[in-house]
Amino acid sequence: MPLATTRRAGLVDQVIDQMRGAIASGEWPVGRRIPPEPELVTALGVGRNTVREAVRALAHAGLLEVRQGDGTFVRATSELSGAVRRLCGSELRDVLQVRRTLEVEGARLAATQRTEEELARLEVALAERDSALAAKDWERLVERDAQFHELLLQCSHNTLLAELYQGLTEAVRASIDATVRTAPDDDDLSHEGLLQAIRDADPARAALEAGGFLEELLERHGE
Repeated sequence: MPLATTRRAGLVDQVIDQMRGAIASGEWPVGRRIPPEPELVTALGVGRNTVREAVRALAHAGLLEVRQGDGTFVRATSELSGAVRRLCGSELRDVLQVRRTLEVEGARLAATQRTEEELARLEVALAERDSALAAKDWERLVERDAQFHELLLQCSHNTLLAELYQGLTEAVRASIDATVRTAPDDDDLSHEGLLQAIRDADPARAALEAGGFLEELLERHGE
């Protein structure tokens, strides 16, 4: 491989890493348009072709979406999340079924593996979620609900399980947003039973609570 090609490939990889970092950190949020090409060229100190190659690579990986005439938008925070979105698309049922699989096992493990410090963090996360629910602050509710579930999966102390769930971030949040506003009653959205099972270190009940909640959502949305 010619030396010039190696240097160019290395530069493109560096730009990809910088852009991926901006996405992962939330500096470029999902659904938002990234800075236009001239701004990226100036900010990154590289040529237009390098920026274009990096954008193409990230679009192919599912992190970005190029909309002709409208700009380039953040589609997902990771390659795994982008792949999930491509596979599931907007099919709510598919996402809920995958959530059920991961969340039931995550809850089962969390009941016996969580630490007291992690339990305290779950308590705070659920309180913030319930506060958003009481205020009918849907945007904050989606954020806090997803945060609660992500933390719960981390409490499983199964790194692969937690990382797989993290890859579902955008799909999970979209599914929460699609279901919280249609719940017949706020009690249907309660996670207190799930948290109590985690407090009691009862894996069977924790799995039952996690599965029951998602079963209700699937029935309501036509499994």
